[in-house]
Amino acid sequence: MDTKWRNYSHSIVTKIITFVMVITCFTGVITSLLNIALLENNDIKMAFQESYFHSVSYMSETNTILKDLKMLTEQYKSEEHILNGGSISEDEMRNTEIELFYDFQNNSKDYNPNLSEEENYVLFKEVYADKIIKAKEKMIKEELRQYHLLLKRIENYEGVLYYINDGTNIYKNTTNISKEYFKSHPSYMIFENYEQEVYPLEIYNNRYYYWIASTIDQAGIDDHVMYIAFTEDFINPRIEQWKSDKVIAANSLYRLAGFLLGLIVSFLYLAWIIGRKSFRDQEVHLNVVDNLYTDINSVLCLGLIMLWFLLLDGWDIRNYSMVIIPITVPIATVGLILVLSLIKHFKNRTFIKHTLVFRILYSVYQFIKKVYDSGNLGVKVILLVIGYPILVAITIFIFPVTIGAAAWFALKKIREFYAIKEGVEIIKNGDIQHTIEIDSKGEFKSLADNINSITDGLKNAVENELKSERLKTELITNVSHDIRTPLTGIITYVGLLKKETDPSKVQEYIEVLDQKAQRLKILTDDLFEAAKASSGNIPTHLEKINIVSLLTQGLGEMNDKIEASQLDFKMSHPKEAIYIKADGRLFWRSVENLLSNIFKYALQGSRVYIDIEDLGDEVLLALKNISAYELNISADELMERFTRGDESRSSEGSGLGLSIAKSLIEIQKGRFDIQVDGDLFKVMIYMPKYYE
Repeated sequence: MDTKWRNYSHSIVTKIITFVMVITCFTGVITSLLNIALLENNDIKMAFQESYFHSVSYMSETNTILKDLKMLTEQYKSEEHILNGGSISEDEMRNTEIELFYDFQNNSKDYNPNLSEEENYVLFKEVYADKIIKAKEKMIKEELRQYHLLLKRIENYEGVLYYINDGTNIYKNTTNISKEYFKSHPSYMIFENYEQEVYPLEIYNNRYYYWIASTIDQAGIDDHVMYIAFTEDFINPRIEQWKSDKVIAANSLYRLAGFLLGLIVSFLYLAWIIGRKSFRDQEVHLNVVDNLYTDINSVLCLGLIMLWFLLLDGWDIRNYSMVIIPITVPIATVGLILVLSLIKHFKNRTFIKHTLVFRILYSVYQFIKKVYDSGNLGVKVILLVIGYPILVAITIFIFPVTIGAAAWFALKKIREFYAIKEGVEIIKNGDIQHTIEIDSKGEFKSLADNINSITDGLKNAVENELKSERLKTELITNVSHDIRTPLTGIITYVGLLKKETDPSKVQEYIEVLDQKAQRLKILTDDLFEAAKASSGNIPTHLEKINIVSLLTQGLGEMNDKIEASQLDFKMSHPKEAIYIKADGRLFWRSVENLLSNIFKYALQGSRVYIDIEDLGDEVLLALKNISAYELNISADELMERFTRGDESRSSEGSGLGLSIAKSLIEIQKGRFDIQVDGDLFKVMIYMPKYYE
């Protein structure tokens, strides 16, 4: 089951199905929100309401009626009251006079700037008396028009009964004004003196009841009478509409929740698997769409959103159901493709680097950097001459800062120049250990590094020369010592041989002479081979070598020496064949030299480990043994010619074995290294692996 899931989790079919699910769920969310928007007052909470009297629709319509009735008794009162200017507040009249006073200040010849504002205002009241009266008459006419419009609007209320009495003016649309008559209807509101009574009682539980309470408080109706009743003709159709809207709200809410959950899950899964072929796939695979720059992609996404709104803007909201799907699906499809491309770049960590702005800025930066780092001082000067005035023009509002930055830059470059000049003087006077320190980058940094490189070369040359002289001295000393020992023996025994008459003694002297001569021959041959190997003049024939077979065969041929040495050889290697690129004769000569050292210097009865390891492009051959002598010298000193593990030089080695082996390995493009850890001696040979 797990294998099947891995096979299908990132397949193209799964991605297409998930893509379709995202578009479907997104369209479902949009249509559900549209259905909610078409509800009365967008009241989605009606899905959880138990009664029409808990709805915002009931409270909104009731509050509108109360506000209209309130205006009759609080503001307009009667037509006579309006004609007498009673409906015009002092603030409204004051604002009108202020506007006329501004006109008096700006346009009237009677305005005297030498007078105070209070004196001018008195003068204004006299000069503009007619205009003030006309302005007030105009306001009264507007108030009277609004009063008649309000009466007409109230008369058009169907199924609403009302009776209002402020002690002077009475407004009603029924002949029966008894309180019991109003209470006989399905819903009513009684406001009389300081008492308030509403029915049904669940109106008190309406979360918007404070609208009515605030309207009544502002109306100052505590000492007035206001009866309002809603007949069945008013209530019943609205209750039926509320029930229908409640069903729509509940269904839309459930669909919205389902589609939203599906949208989140499918989109997150699609974002998770997009761009990869499996859970273990760490590479993000891009396609043609992903070549689009991410900033342009983002702008297109915003453009699609604006296009969606523009296409819907020409339709009435009640007709959205006909066009919402045809408009939403194609735009959402294109938008999702662009969004997924942005997600892939985010996962690929190229979201910023793949923007057009970044590419342009980076190209300009690279061009300037390339020119600046090219070493062409003339081009740099031209860039500064042209670029600095442009920079000053752009940053003219911070001109002192730009000048200060230029002065700081110039001072810094002058200091760098003097640092180089002083450094060259110090080095010229013989202090080749001196280093010129330049922190910044550029021409002066490059010049300082070049000078430091020259001093480093001088230091290395001096050190190498000193080391070479030391090695030459040691070579002469060691060669003289190692050759003189058998040569002295030969001279001594030749002298004895001349005087000796005993045949047995003569035979003994001849055997000693033969040993000394063979010893001298070995030293001479090793010295010749070391010189030849270090010069690199040995011809090589690199070929395919099975290193395991070569070592196994070689150790087999040396079995007598291994048994005589009483050493326990342990060899480990991979099961499969390993091939190296080497010269078989020279490679075995190197290994043979190392094995000879092991026979001479390894602790008797100890183990010798030969390990072969495949390192990929190289093959490692490691030889490890325990030294019979105390290794109180470093690995570097062991690599020097005529150095042996026994300081007394009592063993028969020439001290050239390691040097010859190292030179032969390096001729074959390999690497040779030794390590000393206490009495553990380890040689590591790295040979290039052979490829067909």
